[in-house]
Amino acid sequence: MHISLIVAVTENGVIGKDNKLLWALPSDMQRFVKLTMGKPIIMGRKTFQSIGKPLKGRDNIVITADQSFQAKDAFVVNSVEQALTKAKECAQKREVEEIMVIGGEQIYQQTLELASSVCLSLVHTHLKGDAFFPALDETIWQEVSRELFSADEKHNYDYSYIVYTRA
Repeated sequence: MHISLIVAVTENGVIGKDNKLLWALPSDMQRFVKLTMGKPIIMGRKTFQSIGKPLKGRDNIVITADQSFQAKDAFVVNSVEQALTKAKECAQKREVEEIMVIGGEQIYQQTLELASSVCLSLVHTHLKGDAFFPALDETIWQEVSRELFSADEKHNYDYSYIVYTRA
């Protein structure tokens, strides 16, 4: 079973501020949908609440320390270990080999060492934020592909889509 992290991050490591994305990249959002569709997705409670609803066509697994938190049409668990157990069950039912981790900061920190790949959209700017993605250790992560996209009327920043796998 493969665990992949999928993230959009600025050059200075920011993934958001006040529980929101700081950029608009519709083609990157379309790639996110394509890469996660039909797979179990793991996220933290804040990420789930920022999205505002379960993402259709995927098994939504929400990690929270809040024992009373409930989410309609999502699985709520209290640890990364529980999330991975539930995600593996869901993946087997769907007959898929990949689990996607979609954020936020704490969940990325807790799952990076378990991941076999990172699908990273590098937003070519520096912004102030309050949520960050951990730096990738170049001795562990190897870049296997990179594609550059230019800003235009729909995309407010240049960005690169980069895939990393464990070296």
